[in-house]
Amino acid sequence: MPYPHVFQPLDIGGCTLPNRIVRAAHSTGAVGEDLIAYHEARAKGGAALTILQIAGVHPSSPTDIPVFTDRVLPFYEQMAARLHAAGGKVFQQLWHGGAAIEQRSLQNFQQPLAPSAIPSPMVGVVPQALTQAMIDELVGAFATAARRCEQGGLDGVELHGAHGYLIGQFLSPATNLRDDDYGGSLENRARFLREILAAIRSETSPGFPVGIRISADDQIEGGVDPEEAAAIAKLVEPDIDFLDVSLSSYWRFHRLLSTLDEGLGYEVPTSEVVTKAVDVPTIVTGRITTLDHAEHLIRSGVADLVSIVRGMIADPELVAKARDGRESEVRPCIGTSVGCVARFMVAGKMRCVVNTAAGQETKVPFEPADRVAEPKRVLVAGGGPAGLEAARAAALRGHDVVLYEMTGELGGQVRMAASAPPRSDLGAITAFLADELDRLGVAVKLRSPVDPDVVAEEKPDELIIATGTTPRRGFQISAPSKPVSGADLPHVFTSWEVLGFGGRAAIGKRAVVYDDTGTFEAISVCDALMAAGAEVTFLSRHEQLGATIPYPAATVEASRERLFSGAFSFTPAAALREITPHAVIARDLGTYLERSFEADTVVIVSYHDCNSELADYLGSETEERSGAPRFNIHLAGDVNGTNSIMAAIHAGARVGREI
Repeated sequence: MPYPHVFQPLDIGGCTLPNRIVRAAHSTGAVGEDLIAYHEARAKGGAALTILQIAGVHPSSPTDIPVFTDRVLPFYEQMAARLHAAGGKVFQQLWHGGAAIEQRSLQNFQQPLAPSAIPSPMVGVVPQALTQAMIDELVGAFATAARRCEQGGLDGVELHGAHGYLIGQFLSPATNLRDDDYGGSLENRARFLREILAAIRSETSPGFPVGIRISADDQIEGGVDPEEAAAIAKLVEPDIDFLDVSLSSYWRFHRLLSTLDEGLGYEVPTSEVVTKAVDVPTIVTGRITTLDHAEHLIRSGVADLVSIVRGMIADPELVAKARDGRESEVRPCIGTSVGCVARFMVAGKMRCVVNTAAGQETKVPFEPADRVAEPKRVLVAGGGPAGLEAARAAALRGHDVVLYEMTGELGGQVRMAASAPPRSDLGAITAFLADELDRLGVAVKLRSPVDPDVVAEEKPDELIIATGTTPRRGFQISAPSKPVSGADLPHVFTSWEVLGFGGRAAIGKRAVVYDDTGTFEAISVCDALMAAGAEVTFLSRHEQLGATIPYPAATVEASRERLFSGAFSFTPAAALREITPHAVIARDLGTYLERSFEADTVVIVSYHDCNSELADYLGSETEERSGAPRFNIHLAGDVNGTNSIMAAIHAGARVGREI
């Protein structure tokens, strides 16, 4: 069997797991049947253990799973029955946010509770320091919650002591300033946790697993580092059945759930300091997306279990496919956090950039299952993410599909984005889709633009136009009718030219980048310019870097840290006034004050033109000429004016599934 260590059973406190792949707790925004279906799909896909998202143990810190009341029991009974039938086990993560309470509590003007009056940076409300009576009440609440989990049929519980929540606030000397028995020494700071563990043992059966999740480094000045985290783990080891090690806190959010700016397995160097200090079963996480990586970590003794969360958001069948030797069919996570983390934080509902079904399992199948009775001839124009996804979905449904791409390679603008130094992982999704077209027998014609003659020759029943966009030169949204003066000078370039597509930019020593869109396009240009040795001045219409990217604390902050650590400066709320051979003249939005920036290289990143000429021509031809070919026209992706991989993939999937 491939991956012998991954597919070795493991006993945790009397609960036997069939393999070593775990899904650590993470919020989705789903509730009830939607939440059950989401986890059930991944248990069916081979995950041995699911740890359910935070469940608030006390009304002072409520969540979507109300574990502080018996109302939760029917939900637990259904969840346990469904996941057990799918072959998996299920634990509940028990939580109290402390100073980092959720927005629902803030909306009720409820003051947070914490070991000391230290606000969470993500909440900004000064909490009330817990009294002894309050501590005793919360200890009892954790114990009662654990009893409900066992009563509801779950297989175990995990205490959330990581990421700067209540237990972590007690453990960290940066947030615990108490001078009583719960503050000061490590033993005192761990007292709250040990009292909770003892109380849970008194309320649950001997064979009911109890573990804890801690941060190997809470990333706070004066806080817990890996050596102290290891000491905490060693101290509580007699009281736990397993240890789950994570990283960071709200003080440095992007390291808690990192994007592709971090390498695969980025948490391992700090986590293994902690996991190797104990003998109980251990779990590690942090951009681990393949069973090959998991096998290496288990074989080398880093941990006994490996958490794959985002990899199984992207493909719920990841474990089963790898087990069956079908790894090439695993839809890859590309690590942007835009669909999962960011969308949940902004909209309260998790989605996935590459998997249209994630979080919608009751409504959207992972793969299109309905094959058509009468296959159609489908012509796809454009080999970017939208065209590739549409072609794959249509082929899976049984249609006869041909895809034309005008360049020599598939991938579209994802290929350009992936060429930027830290963002190569983006290319994994278009590489996967291209391989899928080959597996499914889709005819692909490279260096083959689509014009009306090609359409007439192919005689499609359905035409999918996914021809994307092209950069505009000299356009900015603050003065849309007036081209930027000097934009036609030879040292002024588009993002495509800087990244080496459609011409190459001559990069000098002092570059000015103007960002009109607030997306990663301008950030990637800066990375490429700085990698070439240029000093970059970044002018933006927006107030912050990556302003239109959802939840910048999770998605953009790593880029901000990287850029500002180099030869980089940032000027917000700016518009371009004029470009001269040696400088950029910018004006402040609103005040119209002008500033001059020396530059021998200028890059304008603004909104693109939609390549919709083919659709416009064919649409008007069909209307005006009764003898025109009869076929349906569909537009997918950036050709519709969107500007993201997620929008392109989701649009392509929708079109391909609906034909």
